[in-house]
Amino acid sequence: MDSLKHKIEVLERGEILNALRESNWVKAKAARTLGITERMIGYKIRKYGIKSGMGKAEGTSLDK
Repeated sequence: MDSLKHKIEVLERGEILNALRESNWVKAKAARTLGITERMIGYKIRKYGIKSGMGKAEGTSLDK
């Protein structure tokens, strides 16, 4: 059974990826969509190892 923390991270990563795709990978626009700062989205992109142009299958799981 996954921990609550892991489930939240998976959900958060997915939402960040969706926002980035919808904004054509413009971080400032994606951050506004999510209601967070550009600095915060940059931190979370690094935290989750998100790379520009990631495919849908690549963005759906977290290896932890």
